[in-house]
Amino acid sequence: MLEYFKIGHYSDLQNATGCTVILPPADVVVSASVQGASPGTRELALLSPEKKINSVNALLLTGGSAFGLSAADGIMKYLAEREIGYRTNYGVVPIVPAAVIFDLNIGNPKKYPEVANAVNALENAKLYNNACGNVGAGVGATVGKWTGIESAMKGGLGLAHNQHGAFKCSVLSVVNAVGDILNDKGTIIAGALDDNNRFFALKTRQKRWGKPAVGLADNTILSAVMINGNFDKSQLYYLSQRAHYGIAKCVEPSHTSYDGDTIFVLSLNNADINVDTAAMIIIETVKESIINAVVNASELFGFKAVKDLLHQQGIVS
Repeated sequence: MLEYFKIGHYSDLQNATGCTVILPPADVVVSASVQGASPGTRELALLSPEKKINSVNALLLTGGSAFGLSAADGIMKYLAEREIGYRTNYGVVPIVPAAVIFDLNIGNPKKYPEVANAVNALENAKLYNNACGNVGAGVGATVGKWTGIESAMKGGLGLAHNQHGAFKCSVLSVVNAVGDILNDKGTIIAGALDDNNRFFALKTRQKRWGKPAVGLADNTILSAVMINGNFDKSQLYYLSQRAHYGIAKCVEPSHTSYDGDTIFVLSLNNADINVDTAAMIIIETVKESIINAVVNASELFGFKAVKDLLHQQGIVS
């Protein structure tokens, strides 16, 4: 699907923050859902199935917590100057939903994506953009914070793709979870580390059953699911809800009261497929994108990445 959707990143490695802009084709149909209890979003209500607007002009995923939401103003102004947006009798109004992660606990808490940074990401958006890891909104992402930020590992931005007949699915995920990340075998590959660089939950999962040692809204997974299925907005809303199972399959714990997990589904509507088949493909692709995010991440500000542990026997299989 990256042949249809342009993706652009602004990455600030010095301050550990960034943002990602997705530019969809015209008339793409969009819906979204939130399962985490602590989201930070803009224009999300507009994507509910009963609301009037079916399409969007851009999607912003950003660091900076609630501060980062204002970066969407730059995208709106940029698009409006080019007459791109929802047309009214008084001019165009660009539709730019946004969602944030909390990355103020890594790098410089006083720095977050601003208007100019979002415009930079938009201007650099391109087709076939496969950048992963410490890029865009994934720069300041961390995972495994249920024992506290001091035990966390580096998260990031991941991409995954699957196809079934004419149906295509690509998922971009920003992985900033409170939980540990598991691979297909259920083995922890990124998460809370002890002083010996061993996973706290390696011996028993029950260690995660206590109250997470993190602050409210310090964690989130954001996913943009890009498909070409023939679905209306209500069906896309259903698919956005089902897509959260992809998070549950590889993040433990997931969807906590400390997470703001948000999934957008954007569809071109040019391939026929059963909605339940599409859901299964989406779930798998969301899971793969989350795993790819941590596998491609690099150490930053002392937060170790998966690739740093590969040489330690028993940590990553």
